[in-house]
Amino acid sequence: MATIVQGIMTLLARLMLTAVFLWLTVAYKIPDFKATVARMGMEGVPQPRLALFCAIGVLLIGSLSVIAGAWARVGAMFLFAFLAAATFYYHDFWKVQDVNTQFSETWHFMKNVAIGGGLLMLAAFGPGPWSVDGWIEQKMAEAENSPGQRAAKTPAKP
Repeated sequence: MATIVQGIMTLLARLMLTAVFLWLTVAYKIPDFKATVARMGMEGVPQPRLALFCAIGVLLIGSLSVIAGAWARVGAMFLFAFLAAATFYYHDFWKVQDVNTQFSETWHFMKNVAIGGGLLMLAAFGPGPWSVDGWIEQKMAEAENSPGQRAAKTPAKP
């Protein structure tokens, strides 16, 4: 029963963590490519066109990896790297003079810190039992505990 609950919770967490990345990529970054490149240039992102191509790839691969739980730790780190760069360039509250804008940018910065914490936790502890990685771990454990494997590990008695 605990595995079922853990499976549901980790799958839901993976979906929730990636929803924002997929939504922004599919709804805004890809369809508004030129406008996004222009905004990235205004924010000081070096080589904004190349950076956006890379970001779209990282966001799609990272999100799909996390959702499926296939190489989810790597996917989580891809998303974390994107999030760190986006947070630095887009939510630099320390440069803002206007109090209301500074509050808004601080809020977005801290929200991204929280999402980053979730991604780091996923990278550290894995995607859970309802994932490709969890299925592989289960199959490897079953293979190690199979009668043939136990016999091979047990030294022969003289």
